[in-house]
Amino acid sequence: MTTRGWLKDSRYVRVDEQLGIFLSLVGHGNSNRYLCERFQRSGQTISTYFSIVLKAFLKLAKEIIGPPSFDDIPEEIPMDPNHQCYFKGCVSAIDGTHINASVSASKQIPYRGGKGITTQNVLYVCSFDMKFTFVYAGWEGSVNDCRVLSAALDTPRLQFPRPPPGKYYVVDSGYAALPGFLTPFKGERYHPNDYRGKGRRPRTAKEMFNRRHSSLRNVIERSFGALKNRFTILRRMPPFKVRKQAYIVIACCALHNYIRDQDRMDRNFSRYGDPEYPCGPIQEEVADDISHEGATEINMLRKSIANKMARDNNMAEIP
Repeated sequence: MTTRGWLKDSRYVRVDEQLGIFLSLVGHGNSNRYLCERFQRSGQTISTYFSIVLKAFLKLAKEIIGPPSFDDIPEEIPMDPNHQCYFKGCVSAIDGTHINASVSASKQIPYRGGKGITTQNVLYVCSFDMKFTFVYAGWEGSVNDCRVLSAALDTPRLQFPRPPPGKYYVVDSGYAALPGFLTPFKGERYHPNDYRGKGRRPRTAKEMFNRRHSSLRNVIERSFGALKNRFTILRRMPPFKVRKQAYIVIACCALHNYIRDQDRMDRNFSRYGDPEYPCGPIQEEVADDISHEGATEINMLRKSIANKMARDNNMAEIP
């Protein structure tokens, strides 16, 4: 950051101290008062340098949060026998998660999600290497995932990485079936926990598809877990302006990706990198079953993959 000119020593505060202030707040959730005492600086100085470093991380985000190559099959897919023959067109996973938001009492209603707390709903695209390749933050917690994705697709300046023909993202049933977005079969068991235990193995082609779709998409749930576990500020957001709270989410994602690139033995990633790590949504949204233009194409692909799984496992095919 110093070589790029994003951060520089000031007359009284060196770059390492500036970074220390920022990391103490985002990583440990330390209060401004605590930071004043720890760094022996005024509250104004703490706030000033937090904002300066935040801007530097937003610049880093523009470079380190970017779409994967659509030309290659992610190396994690051929390595897994449950996925290698079926999901060669998959490029990444998409989902939304709720991040704690601190808003004034007069503005809280639209930010209250299903759990009754104020949150912002953030859309993520995640590679199978647990790195975020697209982040869209700032939506009110009461807004559903499908609406946030629609806004991302309809806003040219966001440059959402649309997959080319033959490629697709895996998404859960909170999203509509659209070209490039492969959803599970609705009304069937889905999450890995639904299939654990004696006598709970998939019994139909639809269940087999859902089980493997879920295990592939699980990477984004684990990435959320790694992100929120590392950055306390995402669970306990200070009362900054709403736009600044969204910027903080993006900055944390940039730092998440940087650590993933620089430290493959990071303990946090090792913990959540286990495909069997038990983390998943407690409550799942289900998109309305409305026929969208192009839905037939992606639904036919889903049926084709499910029937291939059925043939490979001596199950009845979907008619």
